[in-house]
Amino acid sequence: MTDDMTIELDGEQYVVRPDGEGLQIGRRVGGELTWLDTVDAGLLPAPAREALGRGDTSDESLLTAIRGAVEAENRRGG
Repeated sequence: MTDDMTIELDGEQYVVRPDGEGLQIGRRVGGELTWLDTVDAGLLPAPAREALGRGDTSDESLLTAIRGAVEAENRRGG
């Protein structure tokens, strides 16, 4: 069993998965999943961490945190 959660963000599908103390973030396109980054979960705002714990993929604080990680990856050229 996996703890993957799919998040719809700006018309794209992202997958988040707990990874030890971090959170893996991937993008799903056409059935293919590409892992973009692993973020230290401790750096996420408390409301975003709480949303992860509840599995609430529509929580605005979680969406904002994931959006920020994706934008940072895009700036790095990922």
